[in-house]
Amino acid sequence: MSNPPFQTALLAGALAGTTVDLTLFPLDTLKTRLQSSAGFFASGGFRGIYRGVGSAVVGSAPGAAFFFCTYETTKSFLSSSSSIHSSSSTQTRATDHMLAASLGEIAACAVRVPTEVIKQRAQAGQHGGSSLSSLLAILHLRRDLGFLGMTRELYRGWGITILREVPFTVLQFPLWERLKKWGRERKAQTGRGLFGEEAEKKKDVGAAESALYGSVAGGLAAAVTTPLDVLKTRVMLSARRERIPTIVRGILRENGIRPFFSGIGPRVMWISIGGAIFLGSYQWAVNAMESKRVTTTRDQRF
Repeated sequence: MSNPPFQTALLAGALAGTTVDLTLFPLDTLKTRLQSSAGFFASGGFRGIYRGVGSAVVGSAPGAAFFFCTYETTKSFLSSSSSIHSSSSTQTRATDHMLAASLGEIAACAVRVPTEVIKQRAQAGQHGGSSLSSLLAILHLRRDLGFLGMTRELYRGWGITILREVPFTVLQFPLWERLKKWGRERKAQTGRGLFGEEAEKKKDVGAAESALYGSVAGGLAAAVTTPLDVLKTRVMLSARRERIPTIVRGILRENGIRPFFSGIGPRVMWISIGGAIFLGSYQWAVNAMESKRVTTTRDQRF
């Protein structure tokens, strides 16, 4: 199966990111409040679960588009390099997917980190509990800290976000790709997809099948990386900048290992459902745009 073109990845990624973030925003809010050092109810409890949604709306599409454009472009480049050197083993493909996903996350974090900082502070009820008030509070720091200090505050948690996202995608995307490969092989053997669709209608797996694989891969990756997600939340919500080792020691000293798995239930649920929506809608958009492109090309020939 060939990789989708740049424009397809851009549009499909933007659609997928916006869809999943808006659909599952309440679960994300509950997860953030469970992980806050202030405590769940002090951070808002079950009230105002859509606080910070404005920042999610602004950041979802470009963040996801950055990810998938980088992911698909890198994957295509690595695939062509592997073909030149006659190397197409399963291990090589998995390594290609890990590297492509890692670079995709680093690119996406250019947009994701500032919007995440604003969103989580609004979710936790800081600065008035809205995306706009959280953004203005950070921008006002320019008077005291200068432009560089303000930018550092806006990108607070960049390091720990990368540290969380890279292991997450290294687990999620190779597993998703491997499950899709299994689905394509199964379709070729049986003549039908996992949900009964005929093989000749589509070269790749269908949206529902991709959604199922995305849910499995996302849930597993979410559970494993929950401690890193807790650290990211604590860094972004702390009143002042703190080093990650300091936060780790403080958590262990005060509460032991248990807080590192705070919010694991909502996180696994959110990302399992989100993985289904995100990768299912992405696959649907890719299949739809590719089908239209192929039909248009064929019509132009005749």
